Amino acid sequence: MEVLENNIYPIFDRMLGREDKEALLGQRGVMVWFTGLSGSGKSTIAIALERELHKRGLLCRILDGDNIRSGINNNLGFSPEDRVENIRRIAEVGKLFVDTGVITIAAFISPNNELREMASAIIGKADFLEVYVSTPLAECERRDVKGLYAKARKGEIKEFTGVSAPFEAPERPDLSLDTSVLSVEQSVSRLLELIIPKVEIKH
Repeated sequence: MEVLENNIYPIFDRMLGREDKEALLGQRGVMVWFTGLSGSGKSTIAIALERELHKRGLLCRILDGDNIRSGINNNLGFSPEDRVENIRRIAEVGKLFVDTGVITIAAFISPNNELREMASAIIGKADFLEVYVSTPLAECERRDVKGLYAKARKGEIKEFTGVSAPFEAPERPDLSLDTSVLSVEQSVSRLLELIIPKVEIKH
């Protein structure tokens, strides 16, 4: 039995494997990781994608920034260290879902390549689909659904991505979606073309 530091005794070797869970569900687990500015349409597309996958009899789970920060990560702020820990925890939780055969949809700003690469490394590159919601800053700010850009411009929110903190676009995303030119339906259609071949179990 492997023993880790602090007298931790993992039991992974005695648990049912991922293949058993995927066979039960009739699908493969995968992480669909949305990244993009606040207001770019990440959550809107994620919700529409979840509904479409559900219609097709595929089990999925959304992990969304606001939901996670009000729950498992409610003790984290927005310092550089806390941003890293926020994504690390999300990736670890996401890996549990993926390893259970669940199509996991993560919608987080995750503003730089280092953070996203960390998430990919935790989950596993073969199971990680990076989707860049590339809606331009001007359009995100025009929408300003939550009123956050207005507050950031007034200096009421410090280190706000796109205004007072940088956003680093993905270098090689699996898919880019600009919701200023694509409808939700068009975006979901392109996502399905990417995801379905990854999650189908061929008999």
